Amino acid sequence: MRKQPLTRMLMLLLCLVMMLSIISGCSSDSAEPAASKQPSAAPEATQQSANSGEIPASYKAGTYKAEADGKDGKIQVEVTMDDKQQITDIQIISQNETAGIGVEAMNKVTDQILSGQTLSIDAVSGASESSQAILSAVEDALKQAGGDVGAFKSRTVVKAGQGQTEQLSADVIVVGAGASGVSAAVSAADKGAKVIIIEKTATIGGASNLSWAGKFYNSSAAVSSGLKINVEKEISDWIVNNHWRVDAAAIRQYVTQSGETYDWLSQKGYTTTFLNMGGEQLHMLPEYDTRQELLRAMLAESVEKHGGQVITEATAKKLITGSNGEVQGVMAEKADGTSLEITGTSIVMATGGYAANKEMVRDAFGFEGVNGGLGQNIGEGLEMSWAAGAKVPDNFGGQMLHQTLARATEKLKTQYEPFEASYPLMLTYLPNFMNVGSSGARFRDEASTLSSVAAANTSAFNGPYHLVVISKSQIDALKAKGMKGVEAPALPGMPPEFYQPFAEQFTLDNPWKDADKVFDSMVVNGDGYKGNTIEELASNAGLNAAVFTDAFNSYQEATRTGVDTEFGKAKEYLLPMGESGPYYAIIAEINNLGSVGGLLVNTQFQVLNDKRVPVQGLYAVGLESEGVLFNDTYVGNGVGIGYSFTSGRLGGEDAAAHALAK
Repeated sequence: MRKQPLTRMLMLLLCLVMMLSIISGCSSDSAEPAASKQPSAAPEATQQSANSGEIPASYKAGTYKAEADGKDGKIQVEVTMDDKQQITDIQIISQNETAGIGVEAMNKVTDQILSGQTLSIDAVSGASESSQAILSAVEDALKQAGGDVGAFKSRTVVKAGQGQTEQLSADVIVVGAGASGVSAAVSAADKGAKVIIIEKTATIGGASNLSWAGKFYNSSAAVSSGLKINVEKEISDWIVNNHWRVDAAAIRQYVTQSGETYDWLSQKGYTTTFLNMGGEQLHMLPEYDTRQELLRAMLAESVEKHGGQVITEATAKKLITGSNGEVQGVMAEKADGTSLEITGTSIVMATGGYAANKEMVRDAFGFEGVNGGLGQNIGEGLEMSWAAGAKVPDNFGGQMLHQTLARATEKLKTQYEPFEASYPLMLTYLPNFMNVGSSGARFRDEASTLSSVAAANTSAFNGPYHLVVISKSQIDALKAKGMKGVEAPALPGMPPEFYQPFAEQFTLDNPWKDADKVFDSMVVNGDGYKGNTIEELASNAGLNAAVFTDAFNSYQEATRTGVDTEFGKAKEYLLPMGESGPYYAIIAEINNLGSVGGLLVNTQFQVLNDKRVPVQGLYAVGLESEGVLFNDTYVGNGVGIGYSFTSGRLGGEDAAAHALAK
């Protein structure tokens, strides 16, 4: 009878020894990453399957090249593996991802792969395409080596902070560290508030890192340059152009106070450069690769210097509310799994809207364009605010439709130099070509392409894409004389980042060599259509043959007479298409830079409830609050970024005043 407990004890000891052996074996499988690519953070624990230490007979150590599609083109890597099937080095040898967003994400993912010897890694928030490209390329390299891909995918990362909760407090909590969030945090701290700002990605600056210029009305730079607008006329025209369905006080606040934001940013070291853009007061932002550093410096000098905190890679999950509905804080989760409970008196939402949430955009706006903004902006901030009692605005759904895109561009960049790869894109910005919708009918005066907002909205009203039709004779003219050959009135009005890689070639008289080959490649890639006749083009493009033929013939007649009876297109833009094929159709899509609105605010940037009364403690700045300026969609030029900085500056001051008065 006494032997039974002893036997049970021996069995327990044996199990303990076996468990220690397994743990020891797992530990010995993890090699230190090569010195050339040390992890930027302490490696997290990994759990791997029992057979993950087995090395396939087909495996061969070495260095392998692989590539995958990122957000902005191909990403090429070199992956080195040792004879123990350990990944010892990952070198990114070619990439075109966005500095400060995609590049940081790639570096983080490679660090995690090396430290955990795993492919079971979550994509970095805001850079999912860049993250996934690295994982796909490394997986391809493993396959080339004959390695056990399944073993690398079975090792799951155990987050170090899982199950832990950290409690923090501040006077003002800012959710989101884009232009508006940083401005709000800095101005609140300058007023004496203790501020905590959280950002779901590793990047400070948000969409401002991708923007070109902002509008700060009657800034000191504009006035000293001799350009001063009539404030009352600007406000009046703005209200009328938006059919009076706007907050006139909010418009007045922005127009009259945004000029001060220019000087405020300059004093903070974030210097913008004034540009007279045909009578518009635009201010170019600092060099792209300096912006994040400048904004971080602003936060350090104000927020951190006054006892506050800047917490990146922390995603807000829920607003904390009190018994009377007042907002008292934020629940968030850090990248390592730690829960954050941050309490405060004023909470400022600056989460950038929902343009990356395709379903939400489609439901709210009926539009299926391309998200040209940030992948992390999926609407969580709005959802949390609505759950806390915020009103869904009556004009909810507006978007910031801006540039035109050619679907062909990215694939062509893998086959041709940037200038040649951009041939289809450049033609979408010129008024000299016939534009048709999905039925084959013309839908606008193509001179709308000369204004980015007009181009985007006329296309979006027509559907998710349109087609730019170009003929053989027009391609021949481009090959011979460049854009002068097709009588382009000016260079295509693309944003600078579109043509920066080929700026020296971006002239009206530079011949388009191999243009016919480029357009044929576009068709082969599935990003456009070709037909030797108009009827064949209609069939290949899925157009209604009768509708398209009638539109084409009418357009041809207009080019002969110089009179466009349907849309009134100017004679100088009516370029003949010749009498023979082949003909091509470029698929053109619209770039959606961000959603507009989602939270209704007053001029103190307090969020309003269904009775249009402030939700105590809740504020909103930037895109989330911008719906007060526009009717159903954004029609500004530089207003988006100008308003973000201005609303952040003013909203932060208001949030601080409320918090410090308690």
